[in-house]
Amino acid sequence: MGFPSAIAELLGRRPSGRPEAELWLGAHPGSPARLVGRDGTLLDVVHGRLPFLLKVLAAERPLSLQAHPTPELAAAGFAREEAAGIPIDAPERNYKDPFHKPELIYALSDPFRALCGFRPVAQTRTLLEPVAGDERIAPLLDRLRTDADLRPVFEWLVSRGDDVDDLVVALVETSSVADDVSWDAVRRLSETNPGDPGIAISLLLHTAVLRPGEALYLPAGNIHAYLDGLGIELMAASDNVLRGGLTSKHVDVAELVSVLDFTPRRVPLLRPEEPRPGVRVFRPDVPDFVLTVVDGVAAEVPLGGAAIALCVRGRRGSTAGRRSAAGRRPISTGSRRCGSTVTR
Repeated sequence: MGFPSAIAELLGRRPSGRPEAELWLGAHPGSPARLVGRDGTLLDVVHGRLPFLLKVLAAERPLSLQAHPTPELAAAGFAREEAAGIPIDAPERNYKDPFHKPELIYALSDPFRALCGFRPVAQTRTLLEPVAGDERIAPLLDRLRTDADLRPVFEWLVSRGDDVDDLVVALVETSSVADDVSWDAVRRLSETNPGDPGIAISLLLHTAVLRPGEALYLPAGNIHAYLDGLGIELMAASDNVLRGGLTSKHVDVAELVSVLDFTPRRVPLLRPEEPRPGVRVFRPDVPDFVLTVVDGVAAEVPLGGAAIALCVRGRRGSTAGRRSAAGRRPISTGSRRCGSTVTR
């Protein structure tokens, strides 16, 4: 569920009076952006496929645990489900298209919180050591040896195996007296998704607390969930989502496990390039999109093709083949084939 006014205030318009969670800007067939002053949508005027989708995201409560496939897994999964005749809108359908869906999130609010990727087992064990004597938590600690493979631990939790329900209860009780960002996440998740095994899974993951101007990059296989905050979400144009909890929607454990990367890694912060003062470029390792942030200066951002522009503060002008922005914190997104601009 979204905030009633966060997106409206960001864009300088009157709130609708209803919660608003996402503003989609792109040519994705599922919800293409409408054109102002003319009939049709952006899908009608883009020549070829626009490979990225931009969203303004306002998460008032935690979103689902999820991960996205590689290009190879997406193509194979889509072909398999097409051949099986599974309707594209069926609840059990995993692959809506043959494309991958890497994404990044750029924080606008202070803070923006997210779960993102598996962390080293030792960090989770350290978090649990003060309550190691609780017999309900012992099954998790027994599985979390220093050299533990996280895949069977995750499968046990997400499948709600033996002792998982009691474990979740114990973790929620512990969170009421613990003081740590991970325990804060447990408390928050227990309020919005009581009894969900994703509460326990959250302790296997990094809890990232972003400040405005920081970004996470979430490649294929990275399990994540946005907990709360306002941000710019930029992704490849795909609707392939494998969910892992904190949701009432379909969870295909076997397929999810097949796409997950269980390697413990650092918090996936994406560091920007700074080609000139006031301009930062967040460039992930995929060709589908790039995020450029222009802060407090007038700047021209060269683009190589179709573009989406969103001005959220100051002013923005455009000329053929480029976008120029002046104001405070303009943000632009694009790829080698196309681009877009958001200005704050």
